[in-house]
Amino acid sequence: MSGDYLEVRDLRVEFDGFVAVDGVDLTVLQGDLRFLIGPNGAGKTTLVDALTGLAPASGTATFGAHQLLGLPAHRVVRAGVGRTFQTATVFEELSVLQNLDIAAGLHRPRRSLLRARRSTPEVVTEALETIGLTALADRPAGVLAHGQKQWLEIGMLLVQDARLMLLDEPVAGMSHEERDQTGELLRRIGRDRTVVVIEHDMDFVRSYADSVTVLHGGRVLADGTMAQIQADPEVQRVYLGDTVTGDVPTAQAGPRHAAPQAAPQEEH
Repeated sequence: MSGDYLEVRDLRVEFDGFVAVDGVDLTVLQGDLRFLIGPNGAGKTTLVDALTGLAPASGTATFGAHQLLGLPAHRVVRAGVGRTFQTATVFEELSVLQNLDIAAGLHRPRRSLLRARRSTPEVVTEALETIGLTALADRPAGVLAHGQKQWLEIGMLLVQDARLMLLDEPVAGMSHEERDQTGELLRRIGRDRTVVVIEHDMDFVRSYADSVTVLHGGRVLADGTMAQIQADPEVQRVYLGDTVTGDVPTAQAGPRHAAPQAAPQEEH
């Protein structure tokens, strides 16, 4: 294996006797755009909460040289791990450029944060180009379209140099054009990073996933390419063919809005 990669072994999360994640094993290599799918309540968001310091867990989860479990959230970020939530968490009263500059300050010495900036840092300029918001750099983030806010949040992870990105339903509520632009953005940033995407939009998953992991009841039900996942009878039974929840191959899940919370909240 080359580069940093995520390796999860026997990860378990329990809340007051309820097992939300039950012995999950997961390996995601750098450059493998991995999608995490499954019915509501499968444990997808709780798994990400555990990896990012928002839910206590047992087992092991390593990224590069870092053991993630047990670290407070701010140290997980410094280990090169970034996440997004279903609702973009940007500073709406500040400009796009200011949002990125603040995020980039994570790795700057504290003294330098107090100095007036005479130029735009190169990492911020590159992020603006990558997320396609260069022309909107001076626009307040609050006036951006829904999809553009999601791209800005991804840009904030880029300037933090997040090598592992955990994205929670990044295309929920987007137009078809925005979904396609987001898919191409994920492909670009995923070439030299480790990216895991929680998603319910099966059309989007089919179009952009390199590999797919299906969770059900807090456990891994299946791993493989989208073609392999679609052909798996058990996956069809518990997820892809479940018309009760609306999670069918051709259905587009509607937006799910959940503000970031300090305590874990499983919505998937």
